[in-house]
Amino acid sequence: MLRIVVGVIFVGHGSQKLFGSFGGGGTEGTTQFFATVGYRRPALMAVVAGLAEFVGGVLLIAGLLTPLASLLIATVMLNAIVTVVLPKGFLGGWEFEFMLLTVVIALAATGPGRFSLDRAIGWSDNISGIAWASAALGSAIVISIVTTTLGRGGAELDEIPG
Repeated sequence: MLRIVVGVIFVGHGSQKLFGSFGGGGTEGTTQFFATVGYRRPALMAVVAGLAEFVGGVLLIAGLLTPLASLLIATVMLNAIVTVVLPKGFLGGWEFEFMLLTVVIALAATGPGRFSLDRAIGWSDNISGIAWASAALGSAIVISIVTTTLGRGGAELDEIPG
């Protein structure tokens, strides 16, 4: 149940970024937002973030390749914490993103559960555990360091629509 609820949340957020669903800005609005937080390639980052959330959410819902889903979502949450909500402090700032990050890493550690494609295929025992969760979190940290440092510093004007 936890996997499905969190997956639905991320499919929704990814749909907002990619398609403008549920009152989202679509790629144009998301590109504008990414430009305001200093990404050099805001259009690319808008699509990458939207795909990471959408695909990560679909994989979580299905219980398929759970560590990959966790990596995708954890990376987006770390980037959101660093670039958007960190200055607001923990409560009223980044606690929600941190909770979602913790949940997806815990799912990588514990596995997708009984009703999942990973289990139906016979993968759940082979691609879950502390090592997989640590790999997902470690990779998300490295990717986030790269995107929040090298990937930021001012938007390229040709990447901002409008």
